[in-house]
Amino acid sequence: MHVEDILRKAVFCESLNFQEVELLYKDAQLSQLTLAAHELRLRKAHPEIVSWIIDRNVNITNVCCSACLFCNFYTGKNSENAFITSEEEYIKKIRELKKIGGNQLLLQGGLHPELGLNYYTSLFSRLKQLFPRLKLHALGPPEIIHLAKKEGLLPGSVLKKLVDAGLDSLPGAGAEILSDRVRGIISKAKCTTSEWLNVMHEAHKMNITTSATMMYGHVETIDERINHLLLLRDLQSQKPKESKGFISFTPWPFQHKNTRLHKKTGITANFSADEYIRIIALSRLVLNNIDNIQASWLTVGKELAQVCLHCGANDLSSIMIEENVVSSAGANYIMGVQEMEETIKQAGFIPVKRDQQYNFLK
Repeated sequence: MHVEDILRKAVFCESLNFQEVELLYKDAQLSQLTLAAHELRLRKAHPEIVSWIIDRNVNITNVCCSACLFCNFYTGKNSENAFITSEEEYIKKIRELKKIGGNQLLLQGGLHPELGLNYYTSLFSRLKQLFPRLKLHALGPPEIIHLAKKEGLLPGSVLKKLVDAGLDSLPGAGAEILSDRVRGIISKAKCTTSEWLNVMHEAHKMNITTSATMMYGHVETIDERINHLLLLRDLQSQKPKESKGFISFTPWPFQHKNTRLHKKTGITANFSADEYIRIIALSRLVLNNIDNIQASWLTVGKELAQVCLHCGANDLSSIMIEENVVSSAGANYIMGVQEMEETIKQAGFIPVKRDQQYNFLK
C-alpha cells in the first residue's frame, strides 16, 4: 500500500495497522502527514476553536521510591529537602487558583513508601469539604498500582475508594513509553506496561475520564513509539460506550538537563521541531478514537505549539501555574492567561477555556 492510500484510509477514520503506521512515520513527507492530520482534526474537533484550561499542578510529595532516571524532582524520605504538602498550603494554592478563574488541581506523587490509601482518601475528602466544586485530576496508574500493592487490593478497588473520596479524573502520568524494555531502563521500579494499561481499563469501566501521554526521545525505538500509540488506541476501543475513556493525548520530548539518565548514558534531548510535528500528526491519524490532541507548549515552546494547531492538535492544555518535574529537567517556558489567548488567536483560532471533560466554559 502506498503512503497516499494509507493517509486516505486514516482521514476517513479507519484504523491503521503497525506496518501502515511505520510506513507513514518513515516514508511520508511531513507536508503529507500534516495536511491529512489537519483534515481529520477539523472533523474530530471544532474547526475554529482551540481549547485550554486553567489548573494547577501540585505535587503531594517529592518523596518517591520509583527513582526514575529522567526525574530530577524526587528525593528520599530521609532527605532534608523532603516534603509533604500541608493542608494550609493546599488552601493557599487553591485560593490562588480560583482567583484567576481555575477550578482544577492536578495532584501527582511521588510514590511515598509510607503514605497509604487512607492518606489519599482523607486528603481528597478534606479538599472537597473545603472546596465542594473543586475538580481533582489526580494521581495516575503508577500511584494506583503502588497503593494497590501496598494495601493488598486490586487496582479497581483502589480507584473506587478514591472516587468515593472525591477523585474526578485520572491523568495519563507514568506512561513514558509503553514498552517493558524501555521501562526496565528508565523507570524499572514503576508499574509495567500491562499494569499501566490495566489501571486505565479499570478506570474506563468505572466511567472515570482519563488522559494519555507519551514521553519520547530517550532510549526508545521508532517501533516502540508506534506500538505505544497502537496500545492506547486498542485500549480505547475496549471502553464501554458510555465512557469517555482517554479524552486526550499529549506527547512531549524528553528533557535531559542534570538527569541521571543523561549522566549515566550520555543521552541528550536531541529535540527536532520536525519530529515533534510528525508525532503530533501521526497521533491524530493513529488515535482515531481519541478526540483531543494536545500540543505541549510547556516543553516545545509556544511558536512550535502554534504550528501544531495546523498539524492535528486542537488543544494547548493548561497555562501551568505550577509545574516541577519537567521544569527541573530543563523546560522553562511560561505562559499566562492573556498570552495563552493571544497565542491561539495568532495561530488563527478562537481560544475557548474548557474543563477537564472538554466542556467549553463561558
